[in-house]
Amino acid sequence: MPEQPFTPNQIFNLSLSTIEQRITEYYQESQNSSTVVQLLLALRVRYQLGAEEFALVLKDLVKYLFMRTKATKTMKRFIFYFQDYFESAEWRQVHLRVFPVRNFIEKAKSMILSPIAKLFSLEATTT
Repeated sequence: MPEQPFTPNQIFNLSLSTIEQRITEYYQESQNSSTVVQLLLALRVRYQLGAEEFALVLKDLVKYLFMRTKATKTMKRFIFYFQDYFESAEWRQVHLRVFPVRNFIEKAKSMILSPIAKLFSLEATTT
């Protein structure tokens, strides 16, 4: 398991500007998007615990990670915690990008089941 760059004490006690700077520097050095997403999730917890200034912390970095980098298991697992970082059109784009197979399967299933459902509904009304 990779070593975390921050202690829990640092994540929950550093000021907003300090933690933003350190996470940005960490990402620039390591390019480890999975660890950065986990750190950002910890900051979301800090926001939920009452630190209002952490509402949309590192919004540009979150958008960059989810829209421009390769989707990792960690990103897929925690994507829904960052939905409020995106507008609705951006969110659809991010969701399609992170879950391409799932979206393809859902679309294919709806295309197959839609005519079948219509067929059964027509049979039910004629009998």
